[in-house]
Amino acid sequence: MWCYNLNINISACSIAQQEERPGLKSSKNTSVKMTFTSNHLEICKGTLLGDHYEVEGFLGEGRFGIVTKCRNKKTNKVVAIKVNKSDPEILQQAKMEIFILEQLRGLDADRCNIVKWNDFFIDGDRICLNFELLDESLWQYMRYRRNRVLPVREIRPVLFQLANALSHLGSLGIVHADLKPGNIMVCPIKVKLIDFGFASPASIVIPGDCVGTVGYRAPEVMIGSLFNEAIDMWSLGLVAVELATGCPFYPGKNHYDVLKFIIQTQGQPPDHVLDSGLYTDHYFINDNYNGQRWTFKTERQFQDETGYQSKDTRCIRLKCLDDLERILRGCRRTENSQHLFFSLIKQMLALDPNQRITPSEVLHHPFFSPGLSKSSPCTDMSIATDGCPFKKAWFCRRFLPFRRSFSFPLSLIACS
Repeated sequence: MWCYNLNINISACSIAQQEERPGLKSSKNTSVKMTFTSNHLEICKGTLLGDHYEVEGFLGEGRFGIVTKCRNKKTNKVVAIKVNKSDPEILQQAKMEIFILEQLRGLDADRCNIVKWNDFFIDGDRICLNFELLDESLWQYMRYRRNRVLPVREIRPVLFQLANALSHLGSLGIVHADLKPGNIMVCPIKVKLIDFGFASPASIVIPGDCVGTVGYRAPEVMIGSLFNEAIDMWSLGLVAVELATGCPFYPGKNHYDVLKFIIQTQGQPPDHVLDSGLYTDHYFINDNYNGQRWTFKTERQFQDETGYQSKDTRCIRLKCLDDLERILRGCRRTENSQHLFFSLIKQMLALDPNQRITPSEVLHHPFFSPGLSKSSPCTDMSIATDGCPFKKAWFCRRFLPFRRSFSFPLSLIACS
């Protein structure tokens, strides 16, 4: 979690509280649940936040607080209000999020595929963030899709738009640090990146900080090494695999399990990456065995030291990353772009962050070349929307009618 003393003017309020926020969980049903109660926070339907935001429902909850659906009583506009708990550490994290959102104000939210932030206000001793109200998360969309997978031609515009979002964040030196399907919102013809609660300027990241969601964390984060924007590209690679297979690639609630899955599939990170980790010796033994300085601890060794019994929760078990291409080829009709898609995934999931592909390089990858898109002539927008599964007519007809009957988590895994 980011803990920095930022000089952000939060008006004359007595806020002094904040808590670590690993993620959101959805409320059961925005039209049924009448009250949200937790430590430091109790909100009911009909509650007035600030001067004129009336709570109409609950969109998600987490350790930071809750996201509510509110109507502006003056303008009748419906928005999403993130209400942070009045806890010391959550205050600091909310200040950092405001700082990041202020940096993003100069960007066109629609063209940059990021959520539009309107403003913030103070409600008693709580910081409230006002965002545009979006539709549903990519996690929910995939969960209720009939076969839970997308063909490569539909994954292409999603990856292009997310790489576009990361490219703009990178131009400002910002690390999102929590990219996952639950933080990607789908709307007609586009996706948008949300939740900047873990975001930070890359220039002030602290090695060892526990950021993001376990199953989407880059190896350098788990071992406590210095990290940068490359961690977002790792997460995007895992999202790409999940869209293609319907399953999280490296699921787990413990870093040991996730590192074990990575090593079994891709091998272990290079020694120079492991050398820089604050927590490397928690998972590895420095024994200079078989030509490498570090050896991953066996399940028995780790259990004897920590008491934790390793669990294998994977739906897909691969001996090497190349097996993924064979699985994708075998489970559906071969597409001419499939090999390029797999090539892109391998570059996104490079174990050495310095070798990982950058967002700008992704946007120019052959996977997005005009020859693979039906639109002609091809522009950035045609690449970003051609084959998009969230076409307006289909989206409204097939997906939105189910919105009020769904319950879905925006974050499944807490910080270990």
